[in-house]
Amino acid sequence: MPNRLLLSAALALIALAAAPAAHGQEYVPGEVIVKYKNGTGGTGGTPVPLPEGQSVKQAAVQLSRDPDVAYARPNYIAHAAAGQLFPNDPGFRLQWNLNGPFSINAPDLWGFARSRQAPGGRGAVVAVLDTGVAYRNFKRYRRAPDLRYFTKGHDFVDGDNYPFDLNGHGTHVAGTIAQTTNNKEGAAGIAYRARIMPLRVLDSEGAGDTVSIARAIRYAARRHVDVIDLSIEFDSSMRASQIPDILSAIRYARRRGVVVVAAAGNQADAVVAYPARARGVIAVAATTFNGCEADYSNAGNDVDVSAPGGGVDAPNNDNPWDAAHCRPDEAIHYIYQQTFKFTSSVRRFGLPRGYEGTSMAAPHVSALAAMIISSKVLGKNPSPTAVEQRLETTARDLGPVGFDARYGHGLVDGAAILR
Repeated sequence: MPNRLLLSAALALIALAAAPAAHGQEYVPGEVIVKYKNGTGGTGGTPVPLPEGQSVKQAAVQLSRDPDVAYARPNYIAHAAAGQLFPNDPGFRLQWNLNGPFSINAPDLWGFARSRQAPGGRGAVVAVLDTGVAYRNFKRYRRAPDLRYFTKGHDFVDGDNYPFDLNGHGTHVAGTIAQTTNNKEGAAGIAYRARIMPLRVLDSEGAGDTVSIARAIRYAARRHVDVIDLSIEFDSSMRASQIPDILSAIRYARRRGVVVVAAAGNQADAVVAYPARARGVIAVAATTFNGCEADYSNAGNDVDVSAPGGGVDAPNNDNPWDAAHCRPDEAIHYIYQQTFKFTSSVRRFGLPRGYEGTSMAAPHVSALAAMIISSKVLGKNPSPTAVEQRLETTARDLGPVGFDARYGHGLVDGAAILR
């Protein structure tokens, strides 16, 4: 194995070749971390110096092709956060998706946002096109106790101005985006100071038609929302020619500067479902507690990024990353947010089990997009393309090195987007 001999000889030169990392760099220049399949180099990877001028990421890709190499990765650099926030919400301990090895690193995200005078995404507006949201007290309805900031919405199912949730799904999605945080109640939300625009496009059974969805997208875009969350999916066999109104509405929203995020789909297919497959939409696949593809998550080259969706690991073992991380026999880890305890009651709230899916993954990305916009890390009024690129270039690589059909550009990283 010529590659192995060359790398083994190079290990003796590490002390001379490895330069110290400058503050703010993404990874240590001039070296990669290499782990051999037979265990050479100890239990973890070994730093290996590179010839002067060689690209770290290119070297990682080339080395990963060696059949004797389990993985090769840049030596990524962590930085002290600008005052991490570990909230006192009782449900936060259940939120592995916000804080943990394969989370979005929310405590660091919140610290960086506060240092940029944009705590919790303050000033951003996210339209949630879903089953409605428990957004106010009215007659038999109650506002979810842990949701606070809203802007006027609409019910496109019943055709009125009261987009109340009769299912629980929309309230759960809204909670991931903007549930009140550090208030000793419920769980935490990512962009906890952003405002939610509740737009009901799905009925109590979670079904909705193309006309309602298209009208809601245009409604949100005309009212200058920053982000539209579409935690909805059509069957993956659906073609673009079958939903022209929705695709036209998405193009309209993009022209008006709105970031559109959608769930990749829950059919375990090798193709992304619409509307996530539409051009200009950030398609989000789902990952699990172990950093593996969820067994239900759609995949394909239209996946842009991944985010925690919970559930069971897919039985993947065709590459070193998945072989090391996917454990389909382990217990399920759900995504917890405050919503109805039972769909038969719209007045009883809790942190119910059972929520998993790309519908749960998409709002993580919608919330992070809101944080990018409110923090002005990309300047004032960044384009949807710029926001998407920020999410993709700062994502943590999962699966095979580089872009792949299961994870897209990788697991979104809240700390990295504002660093």
